[in-house]
Amino acid sequence: MNNYLLVPILLINTQLIISQEKNIYEYLPKNNEHLIHHDDWGKNNYNKLLDEFNSSPLNKGDIIFLGNSITAEGKDWSSRLGNSIIRNRGIGGDTTDGVLARLGEIIDSNPAAVFLLIGINDLYNNTIEKPSVSYIANNIIDIAKKIKSSSSNTKVYIQTLLPISKQKSFKYYDLYNQNIKKINKIIIENQQQGLYTVIDLHSLFVDNKGQLINDLTYDGLHLNERGYVIWSNFIKPITDLL
Repeated sequence: MNNYLLVPILLINTQLIISQEKNIYEYLPKNNEHLIHHDDWGKNNYNKLLDEFNSSPLNKGDIIFLGNSITAEGKDWSSRLGNSIIRNRGIGGDTTDGVLARLGEIIDSNPAAVFLLIGINDLYNNTIEKPSVSYIANNIIDIAKKIKSSSSNTKVYIQTLLPISKQKSFKYYDLYNQNIKKINKIIIENQQQGLYTVIDLHSLFVDNKGQLINDLTYDGLHLNERGYVIWSNFIKPITDLL
């Protein structure tokens, strides 16, 4: 008799588990406006990485590193920082709009903390004037607001944008660096207690000419391994306390 009762109970439980599974694409808006400032490679990579994230869902209380290729290329942040609950949610080519659109997965996991670094592709993929500095900075702040509004116990750390160097052959690298400094200034000036904490990576990686230190990059934009070691050592005291 007990065997006959056990089968339907197991089926109900299985169906409940299946019904609770969510696809990251369900969170996204139906149009593609969140990809408006991505280049073609970035759009394809965005969808590719969302597929990969679906196969490796976040756990409640994870520490999430959120951003673009600079975060993504750090790869196993949990090993770098000696903390098994750190997860990498960087997407190469992503922008502030792209991160805003995919926050559903982040918020649903009620993370212990989010470390955000985003905004360089908004500048690099487009023109110097559009999207504007204020648009990018406000999007970054909005990311923090949306996380905190739905997951109030999550600690949000906004990391300032890194400088770039002429090694990348940017035509207007000096203007990019000026705009990077303006974005960082807005982020720092609008820091609010309880909303987000600024981690000033820019000061850590800038040389006396206002550019990314050459010994810490392989192309003037992305970091090499030495750069990641410096970054990791800089923030490890913070993650150790989480």
